[in-house]
Amino acid sequence: MFPNLKLQIFRRCSHQNQLARTVGMDETVLSKIIHGYRNPTADQRKLLARYLEADEDWLFERFDVNSVPLPGRIARPVDEKRTGDDGDV
Repeated sequence: MFPNLKLQIFRRCSHQNQLARTVGMDETVLSKIIHGYRNPTADQRKLLARYLEADEDWLFERFDVNSVPLPGRIARPVDEKRTGDDGDV
């Protein structure tokens, strides 16, 4: 998922379909890129970054939903043992 891309589209007061038409890209392709189902080509990255007036690396910084802890929960390493309420393993 590329949340910075979505954010920059919002900041520019543009809609995905308007952006896709303006840069000559299929709307479904752009949607798949934004949501992380498809990786953009080098040309697509440059084109979108230029049009959105944003740094290409920042714009296409990946975000993994599974790496963010839920509110009220502590993020723990995957291999750490979980304890019960009384502190026992």
